[in-house]
Amino acid sequence: MIANLGFGALFITFLVALYGIAAALWGEFKHKPEWVDSARNAMLLTFPLLSVSALSIIYLLVTNHYEVEYVSSVTSRVMPLYLKVTALWGGQAGSLVFWSWLMSSFASAVTLRKWDRDREFLPWVIVVALVTLAFFVGLSLFVENPFNRLWQLAGGQVVEKMFPPRGARLFTPTDGRGLNPLLRHPGMIIHPPMLYLGFVSFVIPYAFAMAALITGRTDDRWIRLTRRWTLWAWLFLSLGLILGARWAYDVLGWGGYWGWDPVEIAAFMPWLTGTAFLHSVMIQEKRGMLKQWNMVLIILTYDLVIFGTFLTRSGVLSSVHAFAQSAIGPLFFAFIGLTFIASMSLLMHRWNDLKAQAAMTSLLSREALFLLNNLLFLGILVVCFWGVIFPLLSELVTGQKVTVGPPFYERATGPLFAALLFLMAVAPLSAWGHSTVKTLGRALWKPAALSVLVVVLALVAGYRNVFALLAFFLIALVVTVTLYEYQRGVRARMKRHKESLGSALVELVRRNRRRYGGYLIHLSVAMLALGIVGIEMFQSETQGTLQIGESLQLGNYSMSYDSLAVFDTPDGRNVARAVVSVYRNGEYVGELHPRRDFFYDSGQPMTIPGVRSTLEDDFYVLLVDWEEISTQSATFKVYHNPLVQWVWLGGIAFIIGTLVAAWPDRERKETVALSARPHAMAAD
Repeated sequence: MIANLGFGALFITFLVALYGIAAALWGEFKHKPEWVDSARNAMLLTFPLLSVSALSIIYLLVTNHYEVEYVSSVTSRVMPLYLKVTALWGGQAGSLVFWSWLMSSFASAVTLRKWDRDREFLPWVIVVALVTLAFFVGLSLFVENPFNRLWQLAGGQVVEKMFPPRGARLFTPTDGRGLNPLLRHPGMIIHPPMLYLGFVSFVIPYAFAMAALITGRTDDRWIRLTRRWTLWAWLFLSLGLILGARWAYDVLGWGGYWGWDPVEIAAFMPWLTGTAFLHSVMIQEKRGMLKQWNMVLIILTYDLVIFGTFLTRSGVLSSVHAFAQSAIGPLFFAFIGLTFIASMSLLMHRWNDLKAQAAMTSLLSREALFLLNNLLFLGILVVCFWGVIFPLLSELVTGQKVTVGPPFYERATGPLFAALLFLMAVAPLSAWGHSTVKTLGRALWKPAALSVLVVVLALVAGYRNVFALLAFFLIALVVTVTLYEYQRGVRARMKRHKESLGSALVELVRRNRRRYGGYLIHLSVAMLALGIVGIEMFQSETQGTLQIGESLQLGNYSMSYDSLAVFDTPDGRNVARAVVSVYRNGEYVGELHPRRDFFYDSGQPMTIPGVRSTLEDDFYVLLVDWEEISTQSATFKVYHNPLVQWVWLGGIAFIIGTLVAAWPDRERKETVALSARPHAMAAD
């Protein structure tokens, strides 16, 4: 009954989406606003309908309805309740419904705004949003149905169908296969939802961009309407990437956080274009320039969102993140092709209308540096895209799949990331319209001198890697320039308003959240870069088999094997848990407990490292193997990861900076309200 309810809600949603598309188009072309309003109501209706469908799946998951194929594939009786709920996005069929549900919530939310000033945008925003939603709901209905049940035919064969084949009876397994152990980490409870929120949020600015192209509104109104949507989309996507990195560090057991996995890159690519878009729209708002760029970037971001979903769910890639082989791949490819061709055709039609209102007169002006920033982001995108697509092309042409590993990405993108850091330091010191080498040099020499001092201190500390020293210089330059910008603004407020240091800083940020939130993001990127340089250039590792009481040395750390216990847990795991003592320079610093969990329901293991973390470094221990009977001997793999904690601290600062930049400005709201009040009084 519940499966039928959920499937029915899904089917009605599909029909409602198709109706909304048709009603919006009919109302627009026939100049009948009541039809557009009806389409708007249809889009609002998709959210409660998909809520019924999503809640039906959750009910089936938590109540162990193993006759439903999706339930039996991602849950088991020993799984805790919270994991059964999050199994909604733990498999392919459920994750597509979850994606659609989030999409419907954002599409419904955007229709609730007041449209009096932007009425011409409304039907086209509805069409774009509902076309995207209808595509994903259609996949769930006709290809990856989460409500399919298991039926046993007369010959004993078990098949997966929504409705019973002739002569079949319902088949209910005694237990499910359970969720993949890698997905049972707490980080996976929130990592996929954050990525999905980032993906679906970017659909909204894309829908407004297409509405602007269709209606011929070539001003920056669509950008102003979607600025915060874009910031929140970028925040969610950034948070998803950071949480994914943390999950990899905690669960995958290879001592790192980013392996240039194809699916990691699939989520990273729309972040690159979205970041370029956020920088580029500021130029359009300030100078009336880069309108064509902005359209290209938002189109790329939208289609890269769909492309990333395609790569994850089509089964064409080999990845720990990817779902199984599926028939939805060609459908995704067709949808990406159609939307990209349609979007670019619209852009070409309006290309001349989007010409810049002002010319770029200086190669060192802020807008020129922002354009160079965009080119660097797109350069990284090209490297990532080629690295992901080359194995597929190779297999198609030669029949052999070639693996593109981390060395390719690191060598190709390293100089581009270094150039981005340099621009991050220089751009805040440049002026709109015109800057010269002399004016930039005058503003830059003091931060550069301090950055050189940082390099000297690194040399004294024993660092000799040339690339690391260059990275330290660029990181220090970003930090000193950003702090200089804060200091300059605070001093001006203290002088003008006679405020204290703390009050001046708070007011400075509050009155210009976008600018100083952006500077905080720059500081967070410097922190991230410091952590990346530490682990990428100075990581060391070793492996050894130890008897109880023996030690293993790595740098100035040593580790002794104390004991190992093997036991079963009530939630269906067999746990092998080692106890090791850690010493630094001969001094005891703590005890770690690396372990290996084997899940009986799925028949798969998961490795949990023991980690001793400080701001200076991580000592990271993995239990690789052990003697089954006596446990007197065990094999460990050990990593020393310098500065890696700065990656996670930078991620936290990144989120805070984005929240500051995206937070609504109370004063602006009050100004709008006050400006509207005289008109209301005049009307009375």
